[in-house]
Amino acid sequence: MLRSPLIHPDLLSGLARAGHGSKVLLADALYPHDTGAPDSAGRVYLNLTPGTVPVSQVLELVAGACHVEAVEYMADAAGGASATVESCQALLADHRHWGGQAVTWTGVERMAFYDLCREPSVSLLVATGEVTPYSNLLLTIGVP
Repeated sequence: MLRSPLIHPDLLSGLARAGHGSKVLLADALYPHDTGAPDSAGRVYLNLTPGTVPVSQVLELVAGACHVEAVEYMADAAGGASATVESCQALLADHRHWGGQAVTWTGVERMAFYDLCREPSVSLLVATGEVTPYSNLLLTIGVP
């Protein structure tokens, strides 16, 4: 029996397949889930209803299960971070138990972000029910 708060079998399997340097996309409900990642990437659909399950909740569980080395996020139309991204930055700031290293955050223009998410290094796409625009995170999985 698993003792972790993360019990979703497909999500656990996808994270287990993601090795050092692999990318995991936490996509909001507005993201093109079918065409926005390589065909080789696994897909986990958690977008049950609008707002359920939010990106921050998935990030917290993923960060508890594996080391997040860096995050690229889709910058908003003004080039900044959405409220969701800002709350996720605060959430990961509290996860310094991985050797005390802070996570690197990089904003990426929307179309360039789509291009990054279609690269072969993306091993998993997690579709969330997050409805706040510009709430997409591309996590780089690392080793603590």
